Amino acid sequence: MSQATAPDVFIKERSWVRAVKGLYGMGELRDELYGKPRVIDLRSRKYTGGPQMWNKDIMQPDDGIMQSLESHIEYLAPGGKTQQHGHQNSAVFYILDGEGYEIHDTIKYPWSAGDAAIVHNGCVHQHLNASKTKPCKMLVVKAKPTYIFFNLLWQKNVEMPPTAPAEGAEFIPPANDEL
Repeated sequence: MSQATAPDVFIKERSWVRAVKGLYGMGELRDELYGKPRVIDLRSRKYTGGPQMWNKDIMQPDDGIMQSLESHIEYLAPGGKTQQHGHQNSAVFYILDGEGYEIHDTIKYPWSAGDAAIVHNGCVHQHLNASKTKPCKMLVVKAKPTYIFFNLLWQKNVEMPPTAPAEGAEFIPPANDEL
């Protein structure tokens, strides 16, 4: 029986959990962690993705600062949407600007700036911008690295992300965005 493999487009090297090792009592890990910055200037980091959803990493396990959480800023273009997908880890989306809605297992949940949208474990979901003229911006925090560490790997796209801009809405996040 042959084993199925993911298409190359989905394969990329990523560190989800860094090694926690060293001589007990020698302080190597402590010194490494204390040597990392506690304030990170995110203005120099670039957004990736598009044309309807853009991400800027804030904290990833391979940064060497924290290994149990990851976070990023997500922009949805005017009228934009993400892929429809599901995964085992939960997530919190704090809405910084804009208005839109989630679809979780076919149920619609509207949100606006100041709300926190909670994606519960295992639901099929999608994030959508309700405005045709303004982008929306969200802070995303999830424990995905911890789930992967425990081999809770299930993740699936039901509908892939759009490859064209939303109708009438060419959008690129501002280069000097505060986040």
